[in-house]
Amino acid sequence: MITSVLPTYNRAPLSFVKGEGSWLVEADGRRFLDLGAGIAVNTLGHANPELAGVLKAQADTLWHVSNLYKIPAQQALADKLVDATFADTCFFTNSGTEAAELAIKMARKYHHDKGAPERVEIITFDGCFHGRSTGAIAASGAEKMVNGFGPLMPGFVHLPFGDAEALKAAVTDKTAAILIEPIQGEGGIRVVPDADLKAMRELCDETGTLLIFDEVQCGVARTGKLFAHEYAGVTPDIMMVAKGIGGGFPLGAVLATEDAASGMVAGTHGSTYGGNPLGCAIGLKVMEIVSDPDFLAEVNRKSALMRQKLEGLIAAHPDVFDEVRGQGLMLGLKLKIAPADLVGKGYAQGLLTVPAADNVVRLLPALNISDEDIAEAVKRLDAAASSL
Repeated sequence: MITSVLPTYNRAPLSFVKGEGSWLVEADGRRFLDLGAGIAVNTLGHANPELAGVLKAQADTLWHVSNLYKIPAQQALADKLVDATFADTCFFTNSGTEAAELAIKMARKYHHDKGAPERVEIITFDGCFHGRSTGAIAASGAEKMVNGFGPLMPGFVHLPFGDAEALKAAVTDKTAAILIEPIQGEGGIRVVPDADLKAMRELCDETGTLLIFDEVQCGVARTGKLFAHEYAGVTPDIMMVAKGIGGGFPLGAVLATEDAASGMVAGTHGSTYGGNPLGCAIGLKVMEIVSDPDFLAEVNRKSALMRQKLEGLIAAHPDVFDEVRGQGLMLGLKLKIAPADLVGKGYAQGLLTVPAADNVVRLLPALNISDEDIAEAVKRLDAAASSL
């Protein structure tokens, strides 16, 4: 008999009832140190008092009006994002998947309105993850994502990860955009080299192709920069944002240059909930906190501390661990065993991690995790590895 909740998740046998910073409390009272942060969502930890205060104040004032009307908090957050990034304009969504759908539409509409309606193909890469809508799974092309859901949306070209020559050859007069995560999350914390991102930018400029960065997981200070592409010194034409920007509240956005967004005029896109007063009030507070240079410096300091300890862990367990990869507090442990084995042993040690592809376990803690909790996390990882 089917359960009342559609059984599409392989859930761990854990039910959390309370969160405190980097910790979660199970229904039976056990405390778990959370290195998943809701899959890079709880930017400032669980039940953050500043975000809770903003949410309560906004909840007592105004929840929802729809985008039939101007929303002051939405305008303020858009202004903040535009001021802090390459973008000239912003559209708010409820999730990364919705952001992906708009990015795809925006790229194709751009070329249509520029007199090249044949430019509809979007290039993506092995290991990518852009969401689970019909458009987003077509962008991925992975068998585990698309099996049984055909016919798929056409117009996507899938290339090997890191093959510069294949990319050059794939750009044709039908190419609308290149879509890439500067750091693949679900794909195994695979960092795209700065040189590759620079080459993509040059290729797009030469061919009139749009460059789309998916920073749903690696954005909003996760890497120690406000957005991961800043390390490469290049900017996209369109960028997808979600997860961390809401600090746990469902919020996403698509940022774009004026030129790239030129086809998206009144009536071409919309969202009932996107950019509602509740979400934007929280997003404003998150951006206020994480865009502070001192906050970003702390993310980088904590990243260095955590990596140092993880390198010691790898040296102590060479039969379990291969390497640590990633940037900032978006880290991955490449394993010599199945990721599920380490995740399961972590549960026994009161530790939460997130599996990914390429035999990787992701470590995505709250960006304000304490030094003491970092030390405790590595201690518990050590115990989990020892139990294997």
